[in-house]
Amino acid sequence: MSADAPWPQSAGKRLFDIWVSAWALVLLSPLMLIIGAVILSKMGRPVFFRQSRPGKNGASFTLIKFRTLSGSEAETETPGGKIPPNRFCKFLRASGLDELPELWNILKGEMSFVGPRPLLERYLPRYSPEQQKRHHVRPGLTGLAQVNGRNAVDWEIRLRLDVEYVETANHRTDLKILWQTLTLIGRGEGTAEPGEFMGTPHD
Repeated sequence: MSADAPWPQSAGKRLFDIWVSAWALVLLSPLMLIIGAVILSKMGRPVFFRQSRPGKNGASFTLIKFRTLSGSEAETETPGGKIPPNRFCKFLRASGLDELPELWNILKGEMSFVGPRPLLERYLPRYSPEQQKRHHVRPGLTGLAQVNGRNAVDWEIRLRLDVEYVETANHRTDLKILWQTLTLIGRGEGTAEPGEFMGTPHD
């Protein structure tokens, strides 16, 4: 990777991800153990939700989160998806604490702290050539779309913000997005599923 690579693809961003995710996993491990124990007591196994998602350049990786839905097909992110079965799981989703296991994805290099959120693999052929640019970088734990409405904005705006991040981001952008994400934690805004992305008409 060249020294003059754009920030979203730079060595500096990757070093930041490694350093912060490693420390976060150590410092937050007691909290994650508690969350896992509560999920186990309330819903049984599995404690984690795993699903294949497209990462950088569309390469598949296994996303890992805390399980917050019940049923054999829980958390497939289908339109009108299932409702969390208890207040604790609703709290996890609203606060974003269900995403903490993704720190492992970040440490492994499959994700970054900031970038376009990893969506479903079946969406890949539905993107326009412009929207495909969202996969030029590692997907993120949070991103420009997440601090500008999250799932409350429609798909066109959401994907446009993803591409805007890829094309214009720098280290200051990442720090701003991370700070805005922290201020939004716990509000539960924009957590409703946006519905199926059916694609954008294009030539």
